[in-house]
Amino acid sequence: MPLTRKLKEMIIVKQGVSVVTTARLHMGFFDLNGDLGRRFGSIGVSLNQPATALHAWQAAQFSAEGPGAARAVKIAERLAASLQLEGAMHIQLQHIIPEHAGLGSGTQMALAVGLAMNHLYGLGLMVNDVAQLTERGARSGIGLGTFASGGVIIDGGRGANTVVPPVIARAEFPAHWRIILIFDRTEVGVHGEAEISAFRNLPQFPAEAAAILCRHVLMQALPALAEHDLPSFGTAIRELQARTGDYFAPAQGGRYASPRVTKVLSWLEQLGVGCFGQSSWGPTGFAIVEHQSEALALLAQLRTEFSSYDALAFELCEGRNEGGVVSDIAG
Repeated sequence: MPLTRKLKEMIIVKQGVSVVTTARLHMGFFDLNGDLGRRFGSIGVSLNQPATALHAWQAAQFSAEGPGAARAVKIAERLAASLQLEGAMHIQLQHIIPEHAGLGSGTQMALAVGLAMNHLYGLGLMVNDVAQLTERGARSGIGLGTFASGGVIIDGGRGANTVVPPVIARAEFPAHWRIILIFDRTEVGVHGEAEISAFRNLPQFPAEAAAILCRHVLMQALPALAEHDLPSFGTAIRELQARTGDYFAPAQGGRYASPRVTKVLSWLEQLGVGCFGQSSWGPTGFAIVEHQSEALALLAQLRTEFSSYDALAFELCEGRNEGGVVSDIAG
């Protein structure tokens, strides 16, 4: 018997799965009124970083190691119970999207864990199935859409019979545009029961304002993406941010959740940056500029201008025009 064949037979290969999924910006809802029968509807974009990346293998019981391990195990156990799965898995997390920062960490963790389980056990689940089983996508389908295909996602909100908000449009994010993320490491965005309470207790959003925002998305943001027209895209996003931010102000303490990020965004506006805002409930802010050189120059200015703010951090990233990656590993 050839030596190579003998060696192969001696090695037991333990097959596993790798899942990598990235953060997203949620740029705003455009119909918080809902008197046409659908409420919410939102626009967002997939980022190339930060990311959640994990490896997983079949195991006799659920366990995890690395950042977010306890959360991953909780998701996996709940999924297995719902699916009546006879089996478990060990999860090794390399890194995760910052939690409660407005970047979709919970949804991406749930999808990563659920699709890893799906791959290991051949369950035949799709992204929306995992979302439903883990109760993600309650108000927005942005995180599900970015996992599925990346790019700029528009979802259609929730109707009376909606299970998961449907993706109704997708556009490529221009490859040369750059995104600067603005982190406040001392704050967390509204989440959990506080988020549910906010939606329950806030007054009805004006129908006239919702109509204006829908027009900005359909007739300004989407055409601007097709034509790589950042000033027009920025105008649409700023309008979304202003109207929805002011609506949510009683729940989050102002148009933006973090006073420090608010200072940065005000400074950017005075500098003439045309596209900026807060992702979801924040506290993370963002700014979008046309080119890498402009982004690097602005990043240097930000770090100099706000060097005395230890809580602030800035990160340069790009849009991502492809979805999450699920692949086999051996080891």
